[in-house]
Formats: sequence, C-alpha cells, structure tokens
Amino acid sequence: MEPSYPYLVVIVGTVLRLGVPILLTIALVYLLSRLDKSWQSQALRDGAVSTAAQVQNSGCWDVKNCSKEQRQHCGAYAHPETPCWQYFRSSSGDLRESCLGCDIFRKAPVPVAA
Repeated sequence: MEPSYPYLVVIVGTVLRLGVPILLTIALVYLLSRLDKSWQSQALRDGAVSTAAQVQNSGCWDVKNCSKEQRQHCGAYAHPETPCWQYFRSSSGDLRESCLGCDIFRKAPVPVAA
C-alpha cells in the first residue's frame, strides 16, 4: 500500500488545484448571469430600457421652447425620426459639445442591442 500513497496525493492535489478553481468559476458565472437577468427584468419593469420607437427625437424643440423660425432652420426638426444628437454628429462621429451637456441627450435611454 505504501507505493500507491504518493500517486494518490498527486491525484488529489491535481484535482484540488484544477477542480476547485473551475468549480468556483462556473459558480461565479452562474451567479453573475442570474444577477444580470435580475437587473434586466428590473430595468424593464422600471421602464429604463426602451424600444427603438421610443428612442426617436423627443421633441427637443418643445423642451427648449424653440420659436417657429428656429424650428424651420433646424435639421433635427426636419428629421424627427432621428434623435437630435445623432443628426448633429460630425462626419467623424463626434458629438457637438452642446449635445454633451444637454438634458435631452443625458436623459435619453441607452439603446439595447438586439
């Protein structure tokens, strides 16, 4: 029986060295996925996640009380299907400085990837 004892120690050590971290990783992935599902369902209940139809231009001209003349010269007003900050992006994709501090942009829902 003596000669098999070192092999048993090596096998048990290997299982502990590899098995325990793998099991802990699997448990952590499971718990994090449940937490993510919980957060998603809570966001849906609270209305924080919106559909693409709700991401449309929220009428910033109404919020900012733009005059009719300002609305006529505003490209975002002419394209209500596009959020105003998307309309005013530069050709390189950067947002205007005025959009970054705007309440309409800051309170807009984050689009959800489908």
